[in-house]
Amino acid sequence: MAIRLQSITQHPKPKLEFEQYTVPSDFAAEMLFHACYVRGDIEEKSVVDLGTGTGRLALGAKMLGASCVVGIEVDSESLRIAISNGKRLRLQVEWVLGDIYSLRGAFDTVLMNPPFGTRVPHSDIKFLEVAVELGKVTYTIHKSSTHQYISRWLKERNLGFETVMSTGMEIAHQFPFHKKRRHFVDVEVLRIGGTMGNHT
Repeated sequence: MAIRLQSITQHPKPKLEFEQYTVPSDFAAEMLFHACYVRGDIEEKSVVDLGTGTGRLALGAKMLGASCVVGIEVDSESLRIAISNGKRLRLQVEWVLGDIYSLRGAFDTVLMNPPFGTRVPHSDIKFLEVAVELGKVTYTIHKSSTHQYISRWLKERNLGFETVMSTGMEIAHQFPFHKKRRHFVDVEVLRIGGTMGNHT
């Protein structure tokens, strides 16, 4: 699956204001496999990918048998590439151009790689607010350094959560302020809602 995900075209000119960092294919595959085969949150489920970018998580969910997948993205160039990726891979995803607040409905599972909140403070929290309203279960990627802040926010709202992945995510050199060709950021994937394993 990681090989298929690697074939998904990335954004040629990511926008800094959206913190458009592509989830590496092996990372995305591990996250999706856990959601699907360990927790049963993908196959035959309705799935939404908030801030889908060029569609890697949305298309991965469809590969794993999600009954329906919606990918929403505010950047029209990213969405154009996502649509092209879906057609090339012959995967049916409903693509929506708009910000995360324009989406209505209820989903079994939310997937997202939200902004880290480095450029626009609390943009990660805005994604969380929408995710927990839309989905029964949310899988979300955050910098490990924000764990205490994010966990406190979730606990204050009585939202159960657990860390399902903790690793370094490779970030390619794509903005002028990046000094290294590639570097790694410590991140974690949280699963919010549903039946909990070990609470962290």
